[in-house]
Amino acid sequence: MTRVALDAMGGDYAPAEIVVGAVEAAAGVPDVKILLVGQLAPIQAELDRFPRDLKRTAQEAIEKGRLEIVHAPDIAEMDESPVDAVRKKKDCSINVAMRLVKEGRADVFVSAGNSGAVATSAILNLGRIPGVKRPAIATVLPTRTPRRPILVLDAGANMDCHPEWLVQFAIMGNAYSKAVLHRTTPAVGLLSIGTEDCKGNEMTKETFPLLKEAKDVNFVGNIEGKDLYKGHIDVAVCDGFVGNVVLKTTESIAKAISYWLKRECFRGPLRIFGALLLKGAFRSLKTQLDPEIYGGAPLLGVPGAVIITHGSSSHKAIYYAVKAGVAAATNDVSGLIAKSIAEHAEDQKQK
Repeated sequence: MTRVALDAMGGDYAPAEIVVGAVEAAAGVPDVKILLVGQLAPIQAELDRFPRDLKRTAQEAIEKGRLEIVHAPDIAEMDESPVDAVRKKKDCSINVAMRLVKEGRADVFVSAGNSGAVATSAILNLGRIPGVKRPAIATVLPTRTPRRPILVLDAGANMDCHPEWLVQFAIMGNAYSKAVLHRTTPAVGLLSIGTEDCKGNEMTKETFPLLKEAKDVNFVGNIEGKDLYKGHIDVAVCDGFVGNVVLKTTESIAKAISYWLKRECFRGPLRIFGALLLKGAFRSLKTQLDPEIYGGAPLLGVPGAVIITHGSSSHKAIYYAVKAGVAAATNDVSGLIAKSIAEHAEDQKQK
């Protein structure tokens, strides 16, 4: 059974949405146990407010040992300094949940809370995989090709990067894409302002030849923003500043498309009738553009499975984040990354 330490107090809608997501995951994700970490009183209050059916589901999960509450007295606030939150609030829910992973009492950590605090706590409590310079946040985005999403990293952990770090991001993303996204030979691209070898800033131009020489990485060269959603690239490598802009812009565009469609479809009776005929297509499009189904963003480069999901996550996003964490843990992504990083280091020594 995979044990998931879930931060109940992190996120814009915590603990309400987190508690619902925890119960749904405990009931719906096979062979999983949820350790719901947070302040006991607010968590219990949410459980007591459940409608009858959900309350019964929660009780059954508790009785079967699939759901357990772990008390954590403090909260790392969303607008709080990550370092201050982690260092000064030793018993905040993020730290307590992360320690469960460190102590071997949990296999997966999931939080919709302060992403900087999660990354800081992971590094301080779990450390780095041997040889990893900087852990990176990877995010999964939809593409034109069904069942072939793209992994973008770093998505916000490292604003200013060295070329060697980007090479490691490619190696880590390659391992995750193989293990969790089931790509046999992931196509890895370096996000730049042109596909020509000479295009980009100094960092990307220095990174290009290093990636070209990286063993066991199927580097296909520079890619542009327009290539991200075509479905022929599996891993896009960039620094955290660019990656975070890509992520937030993608989320904004998805919401804008939904708004534009609704506005245009209700301009007159003929359009309303046409919209009714296309209801199934619109539902399918909404699902494909829904960021909540992609399971949050794994923090790659630390031992164990650490999943960071959006601050505005609903219970559905929490459910899929738990699924992503379980997939990362059961496929031993950390072990694969450690092996790949060690092999790359050995290959560099021999050159």
